[in-house]
Amino acid sequence: MGVYLVSVGAREWFGEDEDEDQEDEDQVGFGELASALNAELLRRGLPPYTSLPEETPFVRGSGMAFEEKLIPPMDGFTELCRAHLSQEETDTLCGWSALVPISLDEEICLPVESGYTDETMVAGAPQVLAIVERLARIVDLPPEIPATSDNLDLTMWFRDGPAKDTAAARPGPWAEDLDAAFYVALYLRAAQFVLRRGSPVVYS
Repeated sequence: MGVYLVSVGAREWFGEDEDEDQEDEDQVGFGELASALNAELLRRGLPPYTSLPEETPFVRGSGMAFEEKLIPPMDGFTELCRAHLSQEETDTLCGWSALVPISLDEEICLPVESGYTDETMVAGAPQVLAIVERLARIVDLPPEIPATSDNLDLTMWFRDGPAKDTAAARPGPWAEDLDAAFYVALYLRAAQFVLRRGSPVVYS
């Protein structure tokens, strides 16, 4: 149990699995969300979001899927955002429940239930990436952090892996609060994945 950030393949996003998985609450709503998002994109004069890759067999380190678990407390990350970002930037970075590979001048709030709220806030990965890259530079994230998140790569690296040893060997702002650094890395890798793979990422 817990909160996860996961990628969604084309079949699941467009609701083609909903009849088969209707008893699984995590599967409900993506088809409705996809339709509502495309309707709003068209209303804004933007092309619909229809080109998504399908899920592929799992290969660790391939970068073809995204799954991380939000375990650490977010207090330090919240303080980091407050110190270096405007409220609008913080809302863009942290307020979404679906991240898509579309450039959006402002987030799209849709009346579709997400995993944890009655509405779904959709943000554009280009905007999120630009914001979190600034935070990554500020905390000076080390190159040792995992480049992919196929199966809890970041979660394990920070929680049970070499994060503490790396922090001791490579001190810096990131090493002063590993929980905050985890969330910087999480949002960074999520936005990079969405843009590289073309798949949405959602909370589950």
